[in-house]
Amino acid sequence: MRFLDFERPIAELEGKIAELRHLGDADGMNIVEEVARLQQKVERQLQQTYAKLTPWQKTHVARHPDRPHCLRYIDRLIEDFTPLAGDRSFAEDQAIIGGLGRFRGQAVVVIGQEKGHDTESRVKHNFGMPRPEGYRKAQRLMRLAERFGLPVLTLVDTAGAFPGKGAEERGQAEAIARATETCLDLRVPLLCCVIGEGGSGGAIALAAGNVVLMLEHAIYSVISPEGCASILWRSGDKAQDAADALKLTAQDLDALGVIEEIVKEPLGGAHRNPEVAIDAVGDALERHLQELLPLSGEAVRARRRERFLAIGRQGLS
Repeated sequence: MRFLDFERPIAELEGKIAELRHLGDADGMNIVEEVARLQQKVERQLQQTYAKLTPWQKTHVARHPDRPHCLRYIDRLIEDFTPLAGDRSFAEDQAIIGGLGRFRGQAVVVIGQEKGHDTESRVKHNFGMPRPEGYRKAQRLMRLAERFGLPVLTLVDTAGAFPGKGAEERGQAEAIARATETCLDLRVPLLCCVIGEGGSGGAIALAAGNVVLMLEHAIYSVISPEGCASILWRSGDKAQDAADALKLTAQDLDALGVIEEIVKEPLGGAHRNPEVAIDAVGDALERHLQELLPLSGEAVRARRRERFLAIGRQGLS
């Protein structure tokens, strides 16, 4: 297991447990009681540490390399998944995964951003940063869902849209705006969950839904802390201060009314027990989906639009 800087005391305890188990296996020693004692100490340390995480620490948890990404959610939650590729205009973008499948018996279209889990897959998926063709593919799949009356589930996990020259030449800003517009215009339920990072317009293009959920240690913001620090202070050293000011944690956004629900993570973060975290997201999505399915298409769209108008009215008041 890979540990974050603020988890060093936990790492030391986990190391002692591993050493004891190795000694016990090698010498036939009975170390059960000592391991149990240390394990309880690890759990107490995890509870104390994760109960008081700063926004900057939560940013690191949201970016943890072992945190489950989109494909892992699809593999566990979506049966008979059939991926659909291409924007029918330029190319296929591997940063956005989308297709048809069954979510707990209900036919759905699922769309998500995939970061990858090792060097090869991260390069393949462009570190979860979509290009314009990815957002145009998402638009195409959302319209396909609308045509066949299928709910849409989106899994948001991106540092932001890809800022390269080619992406700009092919209309990155326009593609994001059109994807956001499509989200708001759909006449089928659209449920979104921020499972890691929700970065800027690259996230909102898939997150303008009827319901927006966030995992307990996910982040969602108009810009990354590093990007904010580079603009305001011309220094990346101020990223921690930027994280504090951005109100990017799930708890902040719940208090501001930007999201509907915080999905609790296993103790120590989703990377410690991915299956439990994924199932919790699935339960929350299913609960909200059952509330939306009986509504007419016009009612679903009207409720979604009113949701975002209400956020604006609250911010102005």
